[in-house]
Amino acid sequence: MLVLKFGGTSVGKPERMKKIATLVTETPGQKVVVLSALSGTTNALVAIGDLILKNDLDAAEKEIALLEKHYHAFIQELYASENFKTIGQEIVSRFFIFIRLLAAGQFDDKSYRELLAQGELISTELFYQHLMEQKINARLLPALYFMSIDENEEPELEKIAQRLKPLLKSFQNVDIIITQGYICRNHRNEIDNLKRGGSDYTASLMGAAIGAEEIQIWTDIDGMHNNDPRVVKKTIPISELTFDEASELAYFGAKILHPSTIVPAQKYNVPVRLKNTMDEKAPGTIISNKETERVFKAVAAKDGITAIKIKSSRMLMAYGFLRRVFEVFEQFKTPIDMISTSEVAVSLTIDNNAHLDTIVKELTTFGNVEIDRNQTIVCIVGHRIGNQHGILDKIFGCLGDIPIRMVSVGGSYNNISILVDTRYKEKTLIQLNEGIFKLG
Repeated sequence: MLVLKFGGTSVGKPERMKKIATLVTETPGQKVVVLSALSGTTNALVAIGDLILKNDLDAAEKEIALLEKHYHAFIQELYASENFKTIGQEIVSRFFIFIRLLAAGQFDDKSYRELLAQGELISTELFYQHLMEQKINARLLPALYFMSIDENEEPELEKIAQRLKPLLKSFQNVDIIITQGYICRNHRNEIDNLKRGGSDYTASLMGAAIGAEEIQIWTDIDGMHNNDPRVVKKTIPISELTFDEASELAYFGAKILHPSTIVPAQKYNVPVRLKNTMDEKAPGTIISNKETERVFKAVAAKDGITAIKIKSSRMLMAYGFLRRVFEVFEQFKTPIDMISTSEVAVSLTIDNNAHLDTIVKELTTFGNVEIDRNQTIVCIVGHRIGNQHGILDKIFGCLGDIPIRMVSVGGSYNNISILVDTRYKEKTLIQLNEGIFKLG
């Protein structure tokens, strides 16, 4: 069995949804199809929810009416027959009645999460009815029947598998099983979600839970590229990556893949393939445990980084100092990305400034604290790159005129990270592209 996930841009227009129907029908074997909301829907629902929270109900109703109009126009192009156009209108009307009921009621955090779930629920119903119009053997399986998170908002993979396997067994004669990405139930059995990018996560969790042959993530780009195509003109798709390499790239800024996606797939050794709905014949990128010996694979950049330097003579010949520093970040639930130490100083980076002022106040008890905002981590990923001779010479040889704030080597076999001021990000990516990939 294959698990195929399609994002918002892949279902964002009627012709694209029709193309997906053709694509999944022509793919041999039984498939689970995971759909996101139509592109723009989740952002619209967030805006509506924020307006309701502000009690600006007139503005919220305008946004609701605008979104509803978009869906009514969508179904006119999606369905061919008047009968199915009527069915589509009934689906849209039902969902928007529910959205208006939420707006008119006691709107709280629970209501907000229910509101955000409507995008995936409506996209899957519309897609299912499109398959029904084409007389394709398909069924709709609500994600709320099996997808769940615990009190720490972590997916309950074993419970997901226990619920999912008998449900899929009951559909053993069905060619295409459709479900929602992103949405789930929490430990209170309320509707919740896997946060942004969660449709990728849904597909990976399902693939791991059922031991799928392959998880396919379909987007609007032909696989993972060696560099950011939004910044660098000449980039190339990467044919193969290991799970570890893909994890590094996803975490450090490769937007094609949600950082959490790799974890369940890697744990249960289910290959993940990145494909392009705009060019289904493109080979894309396969992510598995198979290693390839290409030294440099890709570069990714993560913005919004803050560097913190703590300088103290008490570090010299002392033990327990770093532990006490890390305890400050643990106390405020703030992860650290990079770290560099000397005899009397430690520098580290964070990507969440929510508690920065309080953290700095706590750190000043250890010594002098310096803050550098607007930093970017540039991550260079490759096959056992940390063990290769002369790698740093090649990297720094490309970046001789760029001031580098920090370097991290040895924390991972597959990754060397550097920290630069964000104003040098574009230049850094371009010069790495020309220097280590010879793409100029």
